Amino acid sequence: MRNTIKIAGLAIILILAATVLSSKPNTMHSMQGVWELTSFSNWNGDSIDTIAKAPGYRQVKIYYNGKIMWSRWVPGDKQGRFGYGSYHITEDELHETIEYGDYEMMQALDTMRLFEFKLDLKDNTYSQITLDMDGNPTSSENYVRID
Repeated sequence: MRNTIKIAGLAIILILAATVLSSKPNTMHSMQGVWELTSFSNWNGDSIDTIAKAPGYRQVKIYYNGKIMWSRWVPGDKQGRFGYGSYHITEDELHETIEYGDYEMMQALDTMRLFEFKLDLKDNTYSQITLDMDGNPTSSENYVRID
């Protein structure tokens, strides 16, 4: 009888351990994953104008283990755009440091490598919001989680 109880207890522990280890981690307030741009927003005081991305336009960001990679495809453009670097988030901020990218990105990196945004992060969407010098929102890129 004692052996049966020990075996049953061990089986329960193994089942619980397998369940915990195989559970998908809570991704709330995690940028980890693959995100696709859905729209742009522009602020004019309290008015917000949101514009869907153009047909065929693709911009994807991949966040993983503190690293970011993004790519962009614009129809009619002979070359895509890409960048790679690191990132970190706080409760309401996104900080991206781009280390290298395509030719045009490398030219831009001569003047700016660190990108700081206000972050509005939900389970499956996020917006990276650009602020002016007074801390007021001016524009945003809006993304949906695709993986």
